[in-house]
Amino acid sequence: MKIAKEYRWEMGHRLPFHKGLCRNMHGHSYKMSVEITGNLNKHGMIIDFFELNKIVKPIIEKYDHAFLCWDNDKKVKDFLVRNKMKRVLVDYHSTVENICNDFIEKISGRLNRIKGHKFEELTVKIFESPNAFAEKTRILGKGFML
Repeated sequence: MKIAKEYRWEMGHRLPFHKGLCRNMHGHSYKMSVEITGNLNKHGMIIDFFELNKIVKPIIEKYDHAFLCWDNDKKVKDFLVRNKMKRVLVDYHSTVENICNDFIEKISGRLNRIKGHKFEELTVKIFESPNAFAEKTRILGKGFML
């Protein structure tokens, strides 16, 4: 069985290594699909959507309307700090692939701390535009209670 829930947020970033337009500061309306496969618990759920929200929404709130900045991008980092702008500093270039890797780490770590569920896989798919996305799947277990 599989369940899925979508989340949305607005976020700015830039790719300082890029040779094209993405070198400039810009933003996206991100959409993320979080899919969890597994067996049903005693209540007939893989996970309650309310519980999933308690895991995912705090992550999204940190990034929503923030500028995602590679920690070594001194020009932009200094500007954001000096102007007291909402920012998230990361140790990676803010490609959708790296954002997807970061989010699957955060979400899977929190899922693995929940007891009484038979999770098997987690898939995170992040769209940075309606037709461009990155997707990653992580094995969480083989149907055993975590």
